[in-house]
Amino acid sequence: MKQRIRKYGLLLLAIVVILPVNAQQNRNTKLTLAAAATTGAQDRAEWVKALYKIAYPVVHNLAAGTLKQQMPLETGPEYYLPVKKVTYLEAVGRLSAGLAPWLALPDDDTPEGKLRKQLRKELLQGLANAVDPGNPDYLNFRTEGQPIVDAAYMAQTFLRAPKALWEPLDALTKKRFIEEFKSLRNRKGAYNNWLLFAGLTEGFLMKIGEQYDPSRIDYALHKMKEWYVGDSWYSDGEKFSMDYYNSYVIHPMLVDLLAITTEKKFSQKEDYDQALQRMIRYSEFSERIISPEGTYPVFGRSVTYRTAAFQALGQVALMEKLPEHIAPAQVRCALTAVIKDMYDGPQNFDGKGWLVLGFNGHQPTMADQYTSTGSLYMAALGFLPLGLPADNRFWTDAAADWTSKKAWSGQPVKKDYKVEY
Repeated sequence: MKQRIRKYGLLLLAIVVILPVNAQQNRNTKLTLAAAATTGAQDRAEWVKALYKIAYPVVHNLAAGTLKQQMPLETGPEYYLPVKKVTYLEAVGRLSAGLAPWLALPDDDTPEGKLRKQLRKELLQGLANAVDPGNPDYLNFRTEGQPIVDAAYMAQTFLRAPKALWEPLDALTKKRFIEEFKSLRNRKGAYNNWLLFAGLTEGFLMKIGEQYDPSRIDYALHKMKEWYVGDSWYSDGEKFSMDYYNSYVIHPMLVDLLAITTEKKFSQKEDYDQALQRMIRYSEFSERIISPEGTYPVFGRSVTYRTAAFQALGQVALMEKLPEHIAPAQVRCALTAVIKDMYDGPQNFDGKGWLVLGFNGHQPTMADQYTSTGSLYMAALGFLPLGLPADNRFWTDAAADWTSKKAWSGQPVKKDYKVEY
């Protein structure tokens, strides 16, 4: 009996000792794989591959007039919207806003350049179809509240790529978009980030010299100023929610709107400068939450928007406004790790290439009551730095570790502390 007890005791001791060693070895293996250095050109190719994979089914079918025929209509639990009236505009508006900076780059003869040219051509055709009442893919701007949201992403598309995606449109298509945007004024949205949607659409009309509603712009700007809670975080309405809406919507749309209103002397430059500094500070948080393995925390509403969680970080990088202690290459490498985790495999796509409900796989119960297939194309907003040309230092600098990778491997890291703006 004593020998048996001694034998099992030694076995238990071995398990206690070996398991942590094996766990640490597994962790080190993951870190080593994540640490495999790639060139900026390789990283860019990874981004292009992922964004094209996401975009192609929507853009190609919209151009062909078959989006409504081909796009699946998967919805979250207890979904409460009339899906056929809202989901298609969601897909087109959100995806286009993410594609816009990349499609704005000039043509070239590289493989990437050829993909970009093809996608731009199809999207321009698709945009004409989207506002043509005689086309099978005519999109609904005229009823329901949800189009207030996705018309704003459509307006943001034109703001981000005016020469590539607005100016080439024929006069009739432009007129139709303007009419669709103005038609939104007979509805009101929620008392939260939705104020920015209404404001940005009106801001676009202001930008192009069309008649606009100043009250919708002014109200959005004033409420967002009131809802600032400190250290780069805005409350989404009167009560704060811990989620990614500061990146999905608030920082990018507020900065874009203030850029217009400042140019048109509707608001003060100090307001734009302040909003930009707050977004830059927020980008520090975004970069810090990316783990050494290229994962990030799953919390809050709308996590099925996936890489849209990094829109604000991407916009700051695109504007070349990253803080001095955050090198462009470390943002590139961190986001590349996230993109590989999300899109290298098939887990987030169905058999025909459409995004599926979930965070990193088909996980329908993670979707919100307002989430459908079209909603998921918010993910494209995480790819804004592709608007930086391939010879920009974001893509040409040598690979660099990002903050959490430095911290977890014992490297020096700048201490973080709150900032008041």
